[in-house]
Amino acid sequence: MAEAKDKKVIDNKIDADLRTKFGKGAARKLRVLGKIPAVIYGHGTDPVHVALPSHQIGLILRRANAVLELEVNGETHLTLVKDVQKDPVRQIIEHLDLIVIRKGEKVQVDVAVHLTGEIIAGNVIDLDIKSLLLEVEATNIPQNIVVNVDGLDEGAQIKAGEIVLPDGAVLISDADAVVISVHLPEAEEEEEAVADADAEAVVEEAPAE
Repeated sequence: MAEAKDKKVIDNKIDADLRTKFGKGAARKLRVLGKIPAVIYGHGTDPVHVALPSHQIGLILRRANAVLELEVNGETHLTLVKDVQKDPVRQIIEHLDLIVIRKGEKVQVDVAVHLTGEIIAGNVIDLDIKSLLLEVEATNIPQNIVVNVDGLDEGAQIKAGEIVLPDGAVLISDADAVVISVHLPEAEEEEEAVADADAEAVVEEAPAE
């Protein structure tokens, strides 16, 4: 298990350049050169402004809660992506905020819920909450939370507190929050409601004996 954790960090090892020029103009020049401006902060350290290779960052950020091991002028900074700023139209990454983390440190992150299995035919499943807030080790953040929905039928619900979490993870989200619910398709639900209403009307209109 420990080897997997270390490999995850090493895979995200990046050579970063120190930035000495700031402002929109300087940021534009960096992006033309295939670099993304970023700032490293946290744990009482002074902010460190760096430039990161945009292609490598783009690949890494396909995964949520990416941990980056940055080499800056011979110093290593283990960081977690805190915020990603993108161009609203082109969706190009414009800036990153990175917080310093320590191995073994606990952090709170949103982790996506991933469904596996098949519910009973004829039903519809809703993923009411797409991610859960967990407390986990900073260097061992799960990519997702796998929930098996195999065999669930109409009326079934799964609450956050009922979900089996990855090893070492602690649920921070509301344990009573409904994450998954199973129901009939809307058309069938409407037909059932109409049928129930008609049945009630027949009972009410029936003459007394």
